[in-house]
Amino acid sequence: AAAGLSYVGAYVINTYKSYDNFLQDKYALLPAVIIICVAVVMFVIGLIGCCATFRESRVGLGLFLAIILIIFIAEVSAFVLGFVYREKVKTDVQGTMRSVFEKYDGKNSESIVVDYLQEQLHCCGVKNYSDWTTTQWFNSTGNNSVPHSCCQQEAKNCTGHLDHPQEL
Repeated sequence: AAAGLSYVGAYVINTYKSYDNFLQDKYALLPAVIIICVAVVMFVIGLIGCCATFRESRVGLGLFLAIILIIFIAEVSAFVLGFVYREKVKTDVQGTMRSVFEKYDGKNSESIVVDYLQEQLHCCGVKNYSDWTTTQWFNSTGNNSVPHSCCQQEAKNCTGHLDHPQEL
């Protein structure tokens, strides 16, 4: 279990590097760090439980049970907090994404991240392609189109024009 949690925490931290322009709040990594810390603690507690079992120590097994119950309570608390604050996180991420989309020019590092995000998640804009119509990039190009990263991979001749929304 500790190895599995360590993998999940490391995966989240590694994935964060691709999307750090969208998550300006550095506390977004806090859950991943907590997961890794819990994994380390679980590994140590597992060793305590194994040693207590081999020695047949009632005190050691009682301590092991108490620690496991504390960890269970902490995990339930984390789940409840995540559930309660999910809308706030969603609103914060959407606001940050909109500000990054405003800075899109097709060349800067934030533009590369936007293109990468849209290609990887097979999406266009924050909610849909119409989010691009309010950006400076859309107005400056004057050709009534969205970036090519909005195009579906199957659409071979996609130009990003809003005349063909089925290709986006």
